[in-house]
Amino acid sequence: MTASNRNPGSAEAAPGEPGTERRKGTGTPGLEGALERLQALRANLPPKAARIADFFMTHAAEVVHMSVTEVAERTGASEGSVISLCQQLGARGFQQVKIALARDLVQPVQFIHEDLARSDDTGAVIEKIFRSDLQALHDTMKVLDTTAMEAAVAAILKARRVELYGIGSAAPIAEDANYRLLRIGIEAKVVVDSHVQAISASLTGPDVAVITISHSGSTLETVAATKLAKEAGATTICITNFGKSPLLAHADIVLHTMARETQFRTEAMTSRIAQLAIIDALIACVSLADYDKALATIGKTFDVLSSKRF
Repeated sequence: MTASNRNPGSAEAAPGEPGTERRKGTGTPGLEGALERLQALRANLPPKAARIADFFMTHAAEVVHMSVTEVAERTGASEGSVISLCQQLGARGFQQVKIALARDLVQPVQFIHEDLARSDDTGAVIEKIFRSDLQALHDTMKVLDTTAMEAAVAAILKARRVELYGIGSAAPIAEDANYRLLRIGIEAKVVVDSHVQAISASLTGPDVAVITISHSGSTLETVAATKLAKEAGATTICITNFGKSPLLAHADIVLHTMARETQFRTEAMTSRIAQLAIIDALIACVSLADYDKALATIGKTFDVLSSKRF
């Protein structure tokens, strides 16, 4: 991952960045001892920051499942104040502090998957992972708004072009959606570099539909790009997990997933499976809404791709 598109709230960090020591035995860079750091800083913090620090320490198990917007609301502070405290701890952002708090709370085996036990055999591991993925699909189906899906389909069909934004683990989901849209005859463009996202978003307009994919809805780059696209007049469609997040302020249409990312692993496969399921449903609905065009384009692209197979 390059410096231009590294997510400030992700678990990744460049060597030498403050607070990015490597946790022994996990192979994952992280912020060590978040609770201890909070305790040490607490006495010298101004009242607002102290209130946020107290919330982190007394509700750590809740914080790891919350967005920065939800923490700000619960503490009566701004999102900027929450992020500022995180940076005082040596983190790049709120997401890294969430991971650090989770590490203080969970057992070592849970860095692999929080439902697993060290004694689990291969069969138990397979069953637990698959059940977790199935649960994410079931929960997502329950929260997915049919009206919002219909609005997204209409926006895509009306648009001259569709742009797709994703950073980190959301990037391959955006790329898959782009491929699928092209196969049914929708002019699409995927952008996974943060700088190019900003430029491209600022050059959209009322005839463009933008699809942003972000599980947390708090990734700085995609939130900024979505904001720029909305300001330029584009219709913004966001695929994000259920709950409050900064991304929602810039979304015209929201397609919610309901995937439980583990307390320590913010790029769990469950979130991506839920996102892919929404993309599948969206593409199917778009295809059926413009059936003849979709069928003709699928046939044409199938013939083109068949030449690449033995």
